[in-house]
Amino acid sequence: MKDTAIANSPTYILTATCKSVLGTVDVVTRFLFERRCYITEMHTFDDSIGGNFFIRAEFKNDADQAPSLEELKQQFDAKAAEFEMDWQIRDASTPERVVIMVSKYDHCLQDLLYRYRTGHLNIEIPAIISNHPDLKELAEWHGIPYYHFPITAETKPQQEAKVMTVVENTRADLVVLARYMQVLSDDLCQKLRGRAINIHHSLLPGFKGAKPYHQAYDKGVKLVGATAHYVSPDLDEGPIITQGVEPVDHTYTPEQLVEKGRDTERLTLARALKLHCERRVFLDGNKTVVFKGG
Repeated sequence: MKDTAIANSPTYILTATCKSVLGTVDVVTRFLFERRCYITEMHTFDDSIGGNFFIRAEFKNDADQAPSLEELKQQFDAKAAEFEMDWQIRDASTPERVVIMVSKYDHCLQDLLYRYRTGHLNIEIPAIISNHPDLKELAEWHGIPYYHFPITAETKPQQEAKVMTVVENTRADLVVLARYMQVLSDDLCQKLRGRAINIHHSLLPGFKGAKPYHQAYDKGVKLVGATAHYVSPDLDEGPIITQGVEPVDHTYTPEQLVEKGRDTERLTLARALKLHCERRVFLDGNKTVVFKGG
């Protein structure tokens, strides 16, 4: 049985990646055991093809006897160095600071704001950025600063510089493109590597350009879907975090397909954001390793 002191202590998350070598699980579990840390959840994955190892452990400790979070970090650093681990230990209660970018469509933004207000997502939203003024009142209702940065092909570098300034000044951990209908430059994609999530429709066959759901209707599609992925210089081809799919049939009008697609986009993006904030997503080259959450 867990000690009461441990059960009532904060939850921490340890994540680490390294090459696949003997002793990787032991170095984490033994380290936590020796410091009176109780593991409440643990996932591991060994990429036998890429030769990489991934581990995520949630744990609690006896606040009266175990080291503090900062002491744990200092002590684990020496252990991790032996395995050349890329690692992090964080307090699970610390909210992720998320800057949201949006254009005119508000369905994903509305959903994220609701989940933020109700505590479903452990995030703070220090800023909303848009290339249109349309959603300013929505942001103001929630008490969130709204930055309207118009963009043209000629002003794209200057506009993106303003975006990056907001990201840096707000100390944002993550940028979410909640139906931001502009393509980020390769330079901005590189700066935000691993900390920018995009959502887009996933229709088979693929339909690009204007009114994809109307194109899908004309082709009689039977599935609509959405993909949430990390932003990369390859348009809509970054490492995938989550995907959602819903069946449709011949009775759906173009407008009904749009609504079904928007529902799927909302849920898929929210799942991706939650997984990221809970440190369940690891980059593995052009892919991701995603450990299931609750």
